[in-house]
Amino acid sequence: MTHTPQTRPFLGRRMLTIAVIAAVMTGPGQTIGVSVFIDHLVGALDTSRSLVSSAYLIGTLTGAAAMPFVGRFIDRRGVRLSQTLVGVAFAVALVVMAGVNTLPWLVVGFAGIRMFGQGSLSMVSSVTVALWFERRRGVAMGILATAAGALMTLVPVVLNQVIEGFGWRIAWLVAAVAVAVVVVPLGWFGLVDRPSSVGQRPDGDPFNPATPADSGLAVGPQSAPGSAAGSYTRSEAARTSQFWILAVIGVASGSLITGLNFHQIDLLGEAGLSSGEAAIMFLPQILGSSAAALGVGYVLDRVGTRFVPAFSMLLLVAVHVIAAGLSGQATILLYAVVLGSVGGSVRAALSTMVPGYFGTGHIGSIQGLITVANVAGSAVGPVVLAVTQSATGSYRSANLILAVIPVLATVVCLFNRVLEPRVGPVPGTLEECVAT
Repeated sequence: MTHTPQTRPFLGRRMLTIAVIAAVMTGPGQTIGVSVFIDHLVGALDTSRSLVSSAYLIGTLTGAAAMPFVGRFIDRRGVRLSQTLVGVAFAVALVVMAGVNTLPWLVVGFAGIRMFGQGSLSMVSSVTVALWFERRRGVAMGILATAAGALMTLVPVVLNQVIEGFGWRIAWLVAAVAVAVVVVPLGWFGLVDRPSSVGQRPDGDPFNPATPADSGLAVGPQSAPGSAAGSYTRSEAARTSQFWILAVIGVASGSLITGLNFHQIDLLGEAGLSSGEAAIMFLPQILGSSAAALGVGYVLDRVGTRFVPAFSMLLLVAVHVIAAGLSGQATILLYAVVLGSVGGSVRAALSTMVPGYFGTGHIGSIQGLITVANVAGSAVGPVVLAVTQSATGSYRSANLILAVIPVLATVVCLFNRVLEPRVGPVPGTLEECVAT
């Protein structure tokens, strides 16, 4: 039965809430969640931190390779089925992590939690919000990044408490149960694939049965930015400079933020903090992430996208400069806040600019390629920081050297310009055949 706005209130708010919850539940597969297990894995496997970082690299790259296929599946089968299946797979991968006793097993476990948690479930969340919001997409994505980022900083604290009380293997099992009982039912019983599925339009705008905003029909002489009408295909998007600038943001932020978070316990230990104190330092990231995500979301809706990528990279430069001079509680708190601001600004920017530039007709496929860049960057980040720290003898020197990467990325991002929306129906749809 088709519901109209007269019989059902706008469901976008519910979709946003579910997207936030799903994004938070990716925590055990994110670097901030994995970081509290690193020392325990090193000890249990009687290996080195560099080998565990290498296992993380291989597992993450393996997971990244699947992202284009996951994105295509989301486009074809919708976010409802996608979140349900991804939730089941993610829970299974977490169970696999609980039984790790060899390096090859660790690689398999890392591949699973990175593929289904950090990659796939995060992608489902951002695609869900992109489909249900258009004019207010920047603010909606800012809320997603802010709420999810704030709540996710609790994940390492909770996991660390479970580890201290019951052991690291039980902590993985607790995470698996939490994902299974939260993500799966929310996906199957709570999500709706698109506004037009229930007779609604993005943002709750008045419904016009003849031209629903996400149906692939062009409305007026030019398609609205970020709508399905006039969307770019994945191959067309990949031929634009804007796509590669977004990819640069993904690689730079993914690698450097992940490297810092992955080694946070050790890095802050060098600054004099205990493992418990270092885990708690994920909490101040809430302030930076919240302020940056909401601020960037507002700017994207009101001002535009021109300088947002460069601003995010400048924040990343600041993080490395501050990390190189950690000497007291005030500096450590500043480091955590600025690090959080980088994550919040990048998440809001990428989640908003991908559908804003290329439309929603093929958003899953395009987002899949951007996610590959981000996940691939996050794979090499821990190894790069570990090797640089080992070669220089300190995190101070390593951070100063790695600050060169976001400096170069900032220069690239300054060439960013607004991409004009496509005119006409979505390529490959019935409307395109009729038009031609």
